[in-house]
Amino acid sequence: MEILKSLLHALNSVTMLDLFFVLLVMYLIYSVIFFSKGNSKEPPGPIPLPLLGNLLQLDLNRPFYTLLEFSKKYGSVFTVYFGPKKVVVLAGYRTVKDALVNHDEVFGERDALQIMQELNKGHGRKRKKDKAHISRTLSSYSLIYILGLLWTNGDTWREMRRFTLSNLRDFGMGKKVCEGKITEECLHLIELLKDYKGKPFDTSQPITFAAANMICLMVYGSRFEYDDPEFKCMVHRISKMNNLFGSTSLQAYNLYPLLFKWVANRKEVFNVAAANRKQNVALFSHLKKTLNPETCRGLVDAFLVHKKKLKESGINDSPFNNENLLMMTTNLFNAGTETTATTLRWGLLLMAKYPKIQEQVHEELRKVIGDRQVQVADRRSLPFTDAVIHETQRLVNVIPAGLPHKTSRDITFQGYLIKKGTTVYPLLTSVLHDPSEWEKPHSFHPAHFLDKEGKFVKRDAFMPFSAGRRICLAESLARMELFLFFTTLLQHFRFTPAPGVTEDELVLTVQGGLTFGPLPHKLCAVSRM
Repeated sequence: MEILKSLLHALNSVTMLDLFFVLLVMYLIYSVIFFSKGNSKEPPGPIPLPLLGNLLQLDLNRPFYTLLEFSKKYGSVFTVYFGPKKVVVLAGYRTVKDALVNHDEVFGERDALQIMQELNKGHGRKRKKDKAHISRTLSSYSLIYILGLLWTNGDTWREMRRFTLSNLRDFGMGKKVCEGKITEECLHLIELLKDYKGKPFDTSQPITFAAANMICLMVYGSRFEYDDPEFKCMVHRISKMNNLFGSTSLQAYNLYPLLFKWVANRKEVFNVAAANRKQNVALFSHLKKTLNPETCRGLVDAFLVHKKKLKESGINDSPFNNENLLMMTTNLFNAGTETTATTLRWGLLLMAKYPKIQEQVHEELRKVIGDRQVQVADRRSLPFTDAVIHETQRLVNVIPAGLPHKTSRDITFQGYLIKKGTTVYPLLTSVLHDPSEWEKPHSFHPAHFLDKEGKFVKRDAFMPFSAGRRICLAESLARMELFLFFTTLLQHFRFTPAPGVTEDELVLTVQGGLTFGPLPHKLCAVSRM
């Protein structure tokens, strides 16, 4: 009791100055211990605070901006702490390419975020259909929704990726048959934009409708009408999930799961995932009833046929099960819809902001194409237009920090020791804005992709789809979509700011999520035909 009284008396006598001094001494001691324990061969970086890491130094809405500044001070390979989590950041074209391409076997693993690791605990167990099955289904499906082709590793990931890529190619990805599907979707999009009659509209919904329908065609074998309530709900959930994962509360949960376990956005992720599951199960059921093994309509049909063949061969333990079908489908929708739609929205915004460049694109289209439908084969005859599309992708880089990787073993990389299991961020924005690779890295400058004669030139540092074994699965589909949608829209419409808004007032500020899109805005699509 006397000891307790003495302790309370001592605490009451402590002044704020004393407390500040004590905390300062503790921090200095912590810093000394931190650096003495650290390996001098490991990448350098800013001193982290206990528990907080370097969070107080980061722009939490756009952390990649801060990471770019860190790279100027600490070099192209440096360490930063996201809360208690140690992360190695790779910056600049040469460093990122060296890691993802030359050492892809080490840097090719995916590092799942905390919410995904937590949901993984219940995945794969058999569940009884009782009253409590709903909550367990939510946890199971959330894992399927978020992991899969984007987030898993190992043999299952390799087999599922190989199957998906092979069948997407069979269904025309990057080929003439796919071009026809995109062209048809372009016509539907044109009609939708004409309905606005030149009045201001938010570009997000119609553009996302078109991009989502292309995934529907590849996955289900058919498209939806834009006014279909089921389809509109599907597109809404895709956008909502993107925003949820970019929310501050869910990022806080990923860093401090014990403190932020009950945040509303985490629960909402489960709700959205459950709604997606319900819709997909219904679609799969219909496709299964109408399945013709001789004529597969889309990726789901191919999956079901392959699953049936394995079962008939006596192979029951394979990754071709209902859960992985859901996983594959939802991954493709999220990866293939948001990135393409967001890039197109940026492209239209840039055209409205830079009307002279827009008119150059239209004039090239008028001379080369005239009134006929643009084809992929026309790309070579449209160097300026192609350069504008590439420059849009380069400047806006919709996934600026890339998705997190992790090392599969210890490696000495560019003179630094990076241990096995370390989270690694290949900072794609540092590649696409590398001042040693681009003449005007932070400006919209289509000449980056043109030679002195005005011909299109490829640039090695153009990496919007990442590189190595984790390069975007549907890159060829995305490239074809961007080209055909962009050229067709610019052929039919002139995009301008809403009345009362000048070009200078159109801001290029990003809005965070899994993909980084423009702030909400409205444009006018004035018909040229």
